[in-house]
Formats: sequence, C-alpha cells, structure tokens
Amino acid sequence: MPITPWGPLAGLIGTWESGLDGVDVSFHSDKGKLDETKFRERTTFAPFGPVTVGPHPLYGLDYRTATWRDGDERPFHTEVGYWMWDGTNRQVVRCFIVPHATTLIAGATVDADATSFKLESSVGSSSYGILSTTYLHALAQTTRFDVSISITPESFSYEQTTVVEYQQQPTVILHTDRNTLYLVHRDA
Repeated sequence: MPITPWGPLAGLIGTWESGLDGVDVSFHSDKGKLDETKFRERTTFAPFGPVTVGPHPLYGLDYRTATWRDGDERPFHTEVGYWMWDGTNRQVVRCFIVPHATTLIAGATVDADATSFKLESSVGSSSYGILSTTYLHALAQTTRFDVSISITPESFSYEQTTVVEYQQQPTVILHTDRNTLYLVHRDA
C-alpha cells in the first residue's frame, strides 16, 4: 500500500466486522473467576485531517467499536476515540474512552509503511497514560494497556491486554481481547 498522510493507519479506513470469532478473557463477577466470552464486532474508521498542531500536521481516524455476545441485541462493550498519525515524529496514538469512565492514550514509534505495530499505555505516564474516576479507583484500577495490530488489505487483527488491579481483593487481572475483522466497506 502506498504511503499516505495517514501513514500506517491508512489501511484501517473503512468499516470492518467479524463473526463470533472474538475472544474476551476477563473477570466475570457473577462467576467470581476469569472466563472466556466469544463475541462479534463492528468497527468503523473515518479519516480526518490535517489537524495542525505547531509546525506539522496530524492525520486521524475517528473510530467507533461495538461488540456483541451471541444472541444479544445490545452490545456488551462499546468505545469511541481517535487513532492519530504524527508523520514528523513517526508516532501512532490511540485515544479512547469506554463507558465505565476510563480514558486511555496509547502510542509508539511506528514506520509510515508498517502493517503491524504495538501500542502501550501505563498509569502515571504523562504521554501515553490512563485515567479513570475516583469511584473506579475504589473498585479497580486499570494500570497498563498494550495492543498489537496487524493490517492486511482485507483484514485487521488485534490482541490487547488490559492490566486491572482490583482493590477489594488485592488481585491483578490480565483482561485480554483478540479478534480478526474483515473489510465490509472501504470509506474514502
């Protein structure tokens, strides 16, 4: 794929879906243990830019994701955010919020023509950090987030791990999600 102003993010532009191939490994409160949930997913990436910040432009993707368990009409997880490409500094940044009021900014140095890369975020970082509400801190705190992405012209795959520290029973849980989505429609 030729290099565009969106750098390694250009291949994500469009609408993507999966079957029930997604796997969510997380703590299930009703079972009191880690368990797997299979899910289907729909993600859209809409391009925008340039956004001028100082002497160089940024190009981005506005994205929305929803995931459903088998047979459910309402998603059990949604998130909205942005993927940004800073071509001058070769930085990919993913900024998003999930409905339980946690916000993450993950990023890394990535080559403009990369088709796979890994982004990282950790609590306390002033550049790629994690914030959540005081209410959540009393229950659990997200302390780290890592996501690996692989993009082809027809699909993109990800595997992400969220490290959650539960306060009531001092326990660290690795919440892992992985899926492969396929291109439904190439926007732009």
